[in-house]
Amino acid sequence: MRAKFGILLAGLGLLVSAAPVFAHHSFAAEFDDKKPVTLKGTVTKVDWMNPHIWMYLAVKDDSGKVVQWQCEGSPPNTLTRQGWTKQSLKEGDQITIEGFLAKDATNTCNARSVVTAEGKRLFAGSPEDNGPQARGQAKQ
Repeated sequence: MRAKFGILLAGLGLLVSAAPVFAHHSFAAEFDDKKPVTLKGTVTKVDWMNPHIWMYLAVKDDSGKVVQWQCEGSPPNTLTRQGWTKQSLKEGDQITIEGFLAKDATNTCNARSVVTAEGKRLFAGSPEDNGPQARGQAKQ
């Protein structure tokens, strides 16, 4: 009985440790490379965590109504190697994000680049995610 419990516990441990692998997704599973989007707005929050950072924006729509958006970026380690820091974007910053819309029709996008109010362009995508930037198809 004790041996069976040990095997069950070991199996459960392996299953739980593999969960983050299953949680990751490909670009094509969630985003549509045929639907580019450009968002100009105010940063309301930045979650700098694995597996990807998330940038939250308040964006005025065509009618002038403020709409909340969330945009996924690369993993923190990838962005750090590209020159980002946790202070690259702060609440209240005016930015422009170029990316691709989510397939689920929510106000969600995959960010490819972020342009600050000062005109500094930050690459936010990851070549490893097989998104359009990796294939050289994103607009510059």
